Amino acid sequence: MSEIKVLFVTSEIAPLIKTGGLADVSGALPAALRAIDVDVRVLIPGYPQVMAQMGPNEVVASFTGIPGFPSSRLLFSIMKSGVPLLVLDCPELYQREGGPYADPVTGHDWVDNPLRFGLLCRIAAILGSDESPLSWHPDLVHGNDWQTGLTGVYLSVAAGAVPNIITIHNLAFQGNFRPKKVELLHLPPESYHINGIELYGNMSFLKAGLYYAWHITTVSPNYAREIQGDELGFGLQGLLRARSDDITGILNGIDTDEWNPETDKHLPSHFSAARMTGKAQNKQALQTRMSLNVDADVPLLAVVSRLTHQKGLDLLLEIAPQLVELPVQLVILGSGEAFMQESARDLALRYPGKVAVMIGFDEALSHQIEAGADMFVMPSRFEPCGLNQFYSQRYGTPPIVHNTGGLADSVVDCTAETLNDGTASGFVFSGMTTDNLYAAIVRAVGLYQDQRKWRVLRRNCMSKDFSWETSARAYRKVYLNVLGRTE
Repeated sequence: MSEIKVLFVTSEIAPLIKTGGLADVSGALPAALRAIDVDVRVLIPGYPQVMAQMGPNEVVASFTGIPGFPSSRLLFSIMKSGVPLLVLDCPELYQREGGPYADPVTGHDWVDNPLRFGLLCRIAAILGSDESPLSWHPDLVHGNDWQTGLTGVYLSVAAGAVPNIITIHNLAFQGNFRPKKVELLHLPPESYHINGIELYGNMSFLKAGLYYAWHITTVSPNYAREIQGDELGFGLQGLLRARSDDITGILNGIDTDEWNPETDKHLPSHFSAARMTGKAQNKQALQTRMSLNVDADVPLLAVVSRLTHQKGLDLLLEIAPQLVELPVQLVILGSGEAFMQESARDLALRYPGKVAVMIGFDEALSHQIEAGADMFVMPSRFEPCGLNQFYSQRYGTPPIVHNTGGLADSVVDCTAETLNDGTASGFVFSGMTTDNLYAAIVRAVGLYQDQRKWRVLRRNCMSKDFSWETSARAYRKVYLNVLGRTE
């Protein structure tokens, strides 16, 4: 294989800094790419969490006098995974308490986010052009989500610029700001145009990324189609339809070492498709920990999620009283919109021993829920890729999902035919209504009563390959195509 050098630009990376799935992808994909002869280096802002955890490092570049931006330095380090890290150290923009995007006191986005992520894009463009002070020069720059969207704009006016691509992890987050930011960020004035970075009177980081990228990827094939339609295009569907030939959907993978029921350090009992005894023991341990009635025969439904409208959990909360009559048990771990948190807490109070709720997040508990539950519920209104449906299948916990995005790409509805041919891996419903969700759960509970068929379904789930290698090879193919290379 011919080597490709890629600068991977991201606003978060697990395990150093994480708010969502982007961090998981940024932590895993570069490592998987390096395993197949892609020389990836990751560029990330120097938040306090990153600076504290990155390990031994050296200063490899300093940037002063970039119009509109404070001085910064570039630190080189290597992650435990072996992935080289380029940390953009600019205390004025990044050294603050809280998450990467918002003030922890007010909960509002930092007002200087355009500057904070504008600098990330500007430095990415410098490293991808003749201006770069580094001896290592990428063949291609790979940005992720709106925070990296201006990279292509800066590259468009840079000497010796390499091609760039962008991956959409969630089109709903666009980085839209007032047009005066164009001047503050020293973007080419001609870029502020409908054929450029302008979106409904604002300056849009994400639109810039989509317009100026040589190629666009998303995190599932189905989501790549959905975002070109009016329902999930979020105002960018016209541009995406126009660029349809330049869009590739690549399903995310998961860390199969971290999520492995045979070795998972968080589980009281280990198990595999061949030795399922531990699954029952995990269910009993989970029921005990969450103060649910210890009962092997009652199906245990699980949710690990943000409690938001997007995730469709308002439907589940609405039908919960009917569900406990089936009977089923329900365990929920997550946080989000206040009314959903209150609704979930109320259910736990009304149905002690049948509904258990923990508001917040607990990594160990999330693993124990995946292992101990019988079914996992993901009724998302839209879901670019999703991760929990992968974890659930790997842990023999068939997911119940809405027919959207990556959920549709990774879960095969259980029918007599798919159960027989070995492809069935969960329960899929179409149409976001309480009736449709309820019917899917009733179907799942019905199959659960037939333990022979249920064992077949669980085995199907656990035999699927959701490792990052498949995804990495698909990204490598995109890189080669953009560069006009063949193997």
